[in-house]
Amino acid sequence: MTVQRTISPVDQSVYVERELAEGAAIQRALDAARTAQAKWRQVPLAERIAIAGRFVEAMQAHKDAIGEEITWQMGRPITQTGGELGGFAERARYMMEVAPEGLADTGFTDKPGFTRFIRKVPVGVVFVIAPWNYPYLTAVNAVVPSILAGNAVILKHSAQTPLTAERFAQAFKEAGLPEGVFQFLHVGHADALQIIRSGAVNHVSFTGSVGGGHEVARAAGETFISTTLELGGKDPGYVRPDANLQHAIETLGDGAFFNSGQCCCGIERLYVHAQVYDAFIDGLASFAAGYRLGDPTNPETNIGPMAKTRAADFVRSQIADAVGKGARSLVDSRAFPMDEPGSPYLAPQVLVGVDHQMAVMRDESFGPVVGVMKVESDEEAVALMNDSPYGLTAAVWTSDTEAAEQIGDRLETGTVFMNRCDYLDPALAWTGVKDTGRGVSLSKFAYDHLTRPKSFHLREKL
Repeated sequence: MTVQRTISPVDQSVYVERELAEGAAIQRALDAARTAQAKWRQVPLAERIAIAGRFVEAMQAHKDAIGEEITWQMGRPITQTGGELGGFAERARYMMEVAPEGLADTGFTDKPGFTRFIRKVPVGVVFVIAPWNYPYLTAVNAVVPSILAGNAVILKHSAQTPLTAERFAQAFKEAGLPEGVFQFLHVGHADALQIIRSGAVNHVSFTGSVGGGHEVARAAGETFISTTLELGGKDPGYVRPDANLQHAIETLGDGAFFNSGQCCCGIERLYVHAQVYDAFIDGLASFAAGYRLGDPTNPETNIGPMAKTRAADFVRSQIADAVGKGARSLVDSRAFPMDEPGSPYLAPQVLVGVDHQMAVMRDESFGPVVGVMKVESDEEAVALMNDSPYGLTAAVWTSDTEAAEQIGDRLETGTVFMNRCDYLDPALAWTGVKDTGRGVSLSKFAYDHLTRPKSFHLREKL
């Protein structure tokens, strides 16, 4: 028996212990999913939508307890965790709303005497591997549309946030979802890859590191199953001289430091036009210094620990590397007593004098640090924003919508923002380029990845 232990970043205590599923238990879940899906795909879409609606209501009913669990599992301040369930509901309900359109047949009427159409049929069993940073938001992106499309789902959640999977199962049971359509497995890394290799699942939705994505892709490559991969990011922002500067400072600061910088589309590097550079960095440094780092169960805290001590120490090493190469830190970490080596508590930091030879501007940080560079033109900003192996989102601060669209057309990214950042609109395709991954989650286009086209060519008369 192998036991998985979740260490809380709040106080380094063991918060959850779970026995990992192995061998026969995994096979039972796979068999049950296959059996349940064969029946579930025949359930009318309207009924699937109704069950999904009850699932959302059941989850919302436990909002306070779920918020507390998120805090203890991954460290986000208790005053901020409740908001995750709001976003969770927004995304689920939007995917319910667009399901009839996203799953509709495509018909053709140009050949008399024939009925011809393309039907989207479910792929089968979807294996969802979800991360800890936004445990409900990242999981709902794949779980709810998969089930609405007529698939069965097996969820493997991060070892840092295992209670999320159990909450999903409880809420689906309360909603009346047939047994076997949704299941979770607490499994180790090797067993997760073996599930993919086995061919017992038909699609994998993975959110995680680039290295993890390569492993998933290699395992999936041993079969002919499809994948959706959301991997690393190093999302940039650009502040033009015509931007509303105070709004840019506050919004980009929040985009860089909220959730201790542990956001898939958080801001990790900034390019600011020379005309407003000095005022911007003064404002951003003051904004960062105003955070209150501490125990996330304290309502006064607005930035808590990172989920793991090694992650905090990794960000510290990036900061030290940059400073050693000539960068300058603008926030005095001594003003944050809990920030010390070997602790998951890390103060927000702003770095200037940075360049793309430094790891902090090149490699994903996934922590509360942002580097700021001065630029002289839109062209220079675009070149620097594109100088990255990643491409999830990019944000432009300007009062000129036409300029933002023109700049956005040149950016190598999945989403372009104007005057906002670190946000996911469920009506828009959530996708990335380069090492950020492939595939789409959310929007009506997500259903194209959770179904396969089946053509019907019916001759009516002989």
